[in-house]
Amino acid sequence: MNMAGKTLVLMLCLLATVVVANATPPAKAVLFPSSDGGIVDADLYGHGVRGVVLAHGAAFDKKSWAPLASRLVALGYSVLAIDFRGYGRSRGGNKPDGLDQDVIGAVRWLHAQGVKPVSVLGGSMGGGAAAEAATEMKRGELAKLILLSPVPIKDPERINAASILYVASRNEALEPAILDQYGRAPKPKKIVLLSGSAHAQNIFATPQSARLTAIILQFLSGKPVR
Repeated sequence: MNMAGKTLVLMLCLLATVVVANATPPAKAVLFPSSDGGIVDADLYGHGVRGVVLAHGAAFDKKSWAPLASRLVALGYSVLAIDFRGYGRSRGGNKPDGLDQDVIGAVRWLHAQGVKPVSVLGGSMGGGAAAEAATEMKRGELAKLILLSPVPIKDPERINAASILYVASRNEALEPAILDQYGRAPKPKKIVLLSGSAHAQNIFATPQSARLTAIILQFLSGKPVR
């Protein structure tokens, strides 16, 4: 093969690598009611029988979860990334600060589509909303609950989930409050403290990103979290 041919092959290989690296499954835009009569705008990825709801932090939105959604879809999950009320087209209902109502609506909407079990991952503001939602849902509605640097809630003792995982950075400002919430939450539960000081979804932009992703996938699959 001459030099021009070799150059062309190399360029095609590089292009294929970029396409694969950036491949994200297409999302379907969906709207459904929150538990208090509002409207939740969300992106639905995949067609798996198991589901995961992704609840963003205050500085993020539903689109921020696309890379993780891609990993989850590859493992056979239906993934529902929501915009909280006040973001995108989402609007609140009867409960003024009812972020938890958006999470409950998302879990129940997936159930209505035949997706079960359904787990929830929430970061920061979304972690607090997910934890609060878990205090209000019935036994069996929520499978695994992952709280990524969650803002504290009043009664973590009342969380109702099959199992709970807390993840945070060891040196982040919220770490003492997260440890307190973890100590009060019901079993079975586990906590992982990562190196660094990044908060919630910001951890995905640090060298701890790969480990955080692995922890999430291990916990959801029922494998021991390392």
